[in-house]
Amino acid sequence: MKSSYLLCLIIFTYLNVFSQSENYNSPTPNKQQLAWQEAEIGVVFHYDLHVFDGKKYGQGKNRIDPFPDYQIFNPKNLDTDQWIRAAKAAGAKFAILTATHETGFALYQSEVNPYCLKAVNWRDGKGDVVKDFVESCRKYGIKPGIYIGIRWNSFFGVHDFQVNGEGDFKKNRQDYYKKMCEGMVTEICTNYGDLFEIWFDGGADHPDNGAPDVLPIVQKYQPNAIFYHNLQLAEVRWGGSESGTVPYPCWATFPNPYSHGGDTQAERMKLLKHGDPDGKYWMPAMSDAPLRGYNGRHEWFWEPGDEAHIFPVENLMNMYINSVGHNSTLILGLTPDPNGLMPEPDVKRLKEWGDEIKRRFSDPVATTSGEGDKLELNLQKKQEVNHVIIQENIKNGERIRKYKIEAFVKGKWKTIGDGSCIGHKRIQRFEPIITNKIRLIIEESTATPQVKSFSVFNVSQK
Repeated sequence: MKSSYLLCLIIFTYLNVFSQSENYNSPTPNKQQLAWQEAEIGVVFHYDLHVFDGKKYGQGKNRIDPFPDYQIFNPKNLDTDQWIRAAKAAGAKFAILTATHETGFALYQSEVNPYCLKAVNWRDGKGDVVKDFVESCRKYGIKPGIYIGIRWNSFFGVHDFQVNGEGDFKKNRQDYYKKMCEGMVTEICTNYGDLFEIWFDGGADHPDNGAPDVLPIVQKYQPNAIFYHNLQLAEVRWGGSESGTVPYPCWATFPNPYSHGGDTQAERMKLLKHGDPDGKYWMPAMSDAPLRGYNGRHEWFWEPGDEAHIFPVENLMNMYINSVGHNSTLILGLTPDPNGLMPEPDVKRLKEWGDEIKRRFSDPVATTSGEGDKLELNLQKKQEVNHVIIQENIKNGERIRKYKIEAFVKGKWKTIGDGSCIGHKRIQRFEPIITNKIRLIIEESTATPQVKSFSVFNVSQK
């Protein structure tokens, strides 16, 4: 009798634990977050008045001093098709343009901001770089996004959302600036069709602090766009550096709906870099870096004589493996020149990078998918391998918490790698090993593991 009772208790406990596991309320991505993670690589084009002055870019100065002559804007050979072809050759699936940056100058035809392309002689005041850019994106199958800078505006004397002045003078100008910014966001969201992402430079603060109330505008007119970000919502988060990488592990979940968690700066940076496996909100990490960031430079805008600072392919591959391969989306900064073209050395390097990604990771030795705690790959014959790529089915959240990779060597299973976070993609390198079988063992999970893809590679060095 006691043994029967004990057996029933064990079965009940097992079923209860199993049920709790299967009903674990894991955060999941919305459709725009899923598309953003699956894109893996995007680019952001920085373009503003100071590209044309032939000087080194000084961010602090540009945030404070009005640009002396906006008629300097004159990209005689502007070709946004060429920009997008270069981005596509690198493997980018989306592209973002700085419609406004810290000078406050708008690269489109605005009805609410007089400091825009209507005011310049270029194309008789009828040019619209945003329009050209969006059309080029659609022409080449790249998803367009827009970067809007409203936190600083040296033309209107705005620093960190606040206009200069005192008393009613300041209050009236602040109200004007707030309405103007909301009008610009409305223009961007309504005049250029569906957009993939709306990126607010440095965040957009909270309307309770007197900042422009931009979230409802984006949600009304661009409900399928990634919103990044203000103190109400961040659908993605910055990964904590401009190195193009994130540390491992990097979870796609976060404890707050906005990317400002943590009581101290150290806690905040840790959360931005690593996320929180128990976070209630889906907020994957962005890794960003400028293409011209090598050998002591870090340039988001074109500058003269900067070609020596284009990252080598090997550095770009390190970014890719430590961003995309760490469950993050990589956004690379590109710099059109004063003629309105991507410089040829940059175009060449982007293609070399895209080709190298394909060379290394487009042809797996073997691949499989499935559910459960164990997936095994039969390689048909003994051969050398040195990388695996694992992907979860993140439509149902990040369920895997701990795993190991084993290879069958000399009649025994040998652990060749392990980890915790997988998410959209985990690229893992290990010392070359000769085997005919390799397997993935899930040691801990919050619910039934769902592996979208488990692939093994032999990546040769050039």
